[in-house]
Amino acid sequence: YNGFLPPGDRGRRRSKFVLYKRTSSNGVKRSKHYVVKTPHSSQGALTNTFFTEDTNLSTSGKFARIVSATRCNPWAILDTEQHSISYTLSRNQAVIVEYMPDEETDMFQIGRSSESPIDFVVMDTIPGDKTGESKVLQSTISRFACRILCDRSNPRVAKIFAAGFDSSRNIFLGSRRIGWAKVDDETNVLQDGTLIDLCGATLLWRSHEGLEKSPTKHHLETLIDELNAGRPQCPVGLNTLVIPRKLTLSMSDETVNAKQQPYVYLNCGHVQGHHDWGQDKDSKDRRCPMCLEMGPVVKMCMGIEPAFYVDAGRPTFAFNPCGHMATEKTVKYWANVAIPHGTNGFDAVCPFCATPLFGCPGYVRLIFQDNVD
Repeated sequence: YNGFLPPGDRGRRRSKFVLYKRTSSNGVKRSKHYVVKTPHSSQGALTNTFFTEDTNLSTSGKFARIVSATRCNPWAILDTEQHSISYTLSRNQAVIVEYMPDEETDMFQIGRSSESPIDFVVMDTIPGDKTGESKVLQSTISRFACRILCDRSNPRVAKIFAAGFDSSRNIFLGSRRIGWAKVDDETNVLQDGTLIDLCGATLLWRSHEGLEKSPTKHHLETLIDELNAGRPQCPVGLNTLVIPRKLTLSMSDETVNAKQQPYVYLNCGHVQGHHDWGQDKDSKDRRCPMCLEMGPVVKMCMGIEPAFYVDAGRPTFAFNPCGHMATEKTVKYWANVAIPHGTNGFDAVCPFCATPLFGCPGYVRLIFQDNVD
């Protein structure tokens, strides 16, 4: 989120999360599984009841039928030291898969829950919300959305799995869960640039090798300084423009006053300062004094999150309609990436603020005045 998460970026809720080798392993691996059947005569008596041991079960494990409005499967292993996953096959049948500790992997869990098993707390992304003022009435992100297992001896191998273990070390998957259709050459090993859809937020996975080829935040700030050193001018007000070194368009930057703030005409790409010339009375559109093109105008700001960049060139393009600046290759890359939207839609969005791109191609080439062209 442009390197900034409103209204805060701290603790387990951050705009990005670094996976590291733990002091001691906490990964798990599959050990054994059971098929559990419930007699029809027991259904009523089991409702809202917790069992320490049920002799009707076909296994020696300790199970409980837990009725929950948010969980589709009623079975769980009561042993809090035992990781397990339960799958509902039908109303009267479930499969319990037990897991054992794996000293060769580290596990990291991602989800909406603030419970301790979640390492990376993820909230719904609201397109264009740069202040954190907008609220989500009902989140679509699962409380325990997914988990990642990293090989402790080979950090290049990180595998992603659906759902996560809760504080009781259980995972429940209902009969309506999404199935996995195996496709040739398909793998759950994360690769640099993999997008992870959490149904409410989309995460970008960057590998260590990939980030080494990306620019640093210091490099991006240096590019801003170089552009400002060229003293771009507003052709109307004849004043010098200053590209702000800030994270979002809404954050205050005391070093840049209103007259210095650059704006871009999204239909033609000319960069100017704020002025009232050419404003249409019936809309917010303005006529560009340079080329007389009518269209919307928006504040311009550098996209400062390095992980979204695909090269380290100069910021010569901006996304339409948010005005975030980036390199040509970066802007064109994200304009051609379909990000999940809702349950069955896809949109190309600005990676820095999640605003859906407008029109085709969804970006504009920046045209500065004077010696910065």
